[in-house]
Amino acid sequence: MKPLRAIILLALLGVFCADAWAQRRWGFRDRDERERNPYSMERGDVPTWDLDADLPGDCFTFARLEFRSWTQRRSWTWYTDFRDSDLNMSYRLHTLTALRVHPEGVTFPIDDPRLFDYPFTFMSGVGGWELNDDEAAILRRYLLNGGFLMIDDFHGREQWDYFHKQLRKVFPDREPREVALEHPIFHIVFDLKERHQVPNLSIGTQFRGERTWEVSDWKEVNYCAIYDDRDRMCVFIAHNSDLGDGWEEERTDPFYFQMFSEPRAFPIGINVIMYALTH
Repeated sequence: MKPLRAIILLALLGVFCADAWAQRRWGFRDRDERERNPYSMERGDVPTWDLDADLPGDCFTFARLEFRSWTQRRSWTWYTDFRDSDLNMSYRLHTLTALRVHPEGVTFPIDDPRLFDYPFTFMSGVGGWELNDDEAAILRRYLLNGGFLMIDDFHGREQWDYFHKQLRKVFPDREPREVALEHPIFHIVFDLKERHQVPNLSIGTQFRGERTWEVSDWKEVNYCAIYDDRDRMCVFIAHNSDLGDGWEEERTDPFYFQMFSEPRAFPIGINVIMYALTH
């Protein structure tokens, strides 16, 4: 794993800008464009910023893992909530903390050698995830050698059971353990008072916070984790929660932003990333 030097110290500072949550309405992105070719998505109106001229590589980069899925449904693919979720999270890390952050994220498959260059990786829409034995071995080696994986946006019993079968290929000897509210990951930057559940934009705006679950056979939020041999958390799993939609859709609807993106989705995501970089 490449050293990030000053990043760790900066991450611990957790410096915030009170006015950085000011909402901007950038408008809808072309979802059909993403369906045709996820890589074709431009940055749109998401702000950018300059890197340190002397140390341009000394920064955090949001890295998303590409994967195969047995279904072509958009909600069960590697580019779920891509590209806005990754850009918006990078921007919020840049504005709300002292962390040096690259304005562009990266994506690559699990068997790409670049995997070991990034201490934090992200997967979304894993309800139909397919993993072969070689990929499972690579991912296990990455995670047991200091890497961290955040998994988000899959819902209900069926998707959990299918995901769990794939996870067992990586860790046949470990089971996900519930992450209690008292765990430092919920308090390292934002001091969260509950394990928030975030619905997608449609449910969040339709039910105005009265319903936050997406699949009726498992309504409760399920935050759990896998730990390595030193009891270091190496996989954080957000099941029955759509944090990525909270990041992606922050500018789509004022109610959704104020109810879910600002107080729930971004704080959890920022906490997880900061925890991954400092433990």
